[in-house]
Amino acid sequence: MSFETFKLTALTTMIASVPVLAFAQLQMGDQVGTEEAVIRAWMEAQGAEVTEIEIEDGEIEVEYILDGAEYEAELDPATGAVIALEAEDDSGDDSEDEHDDDDKDSDDS
Repeated sequence: MSFETFKLTALTTMIASVPVLAFAQLQMGDQVGTEEAVIRAWMEAQGAEVTEIEIEDGEIEVEYILDGAEYEAELDPATGAVIALEAEDDSGDDSEDEHDDDDKDSDDS
């Protein structure tokens, strides 16, 4: 009977940990927040490194690094919910996203 209890406990623990692992990636509809400190704390609790938060013109944009990849999330300013997600592509010549003034007039595409 104790072995059966052990198996049940192990299975329950594994099932309970699955939702925690799913939170490692930000998803559409996640309620992150509307204030910079709350957004930063929520993102860091998910394992993300926040590189920039912009709150202007009725938009909240959060740039972050998670598992070595760069992302940008747009949050609803009224609810703090994720309404758009984008993976940043730094593998090619698209480094203009980093506000490189030297590359703005480049026609070497």
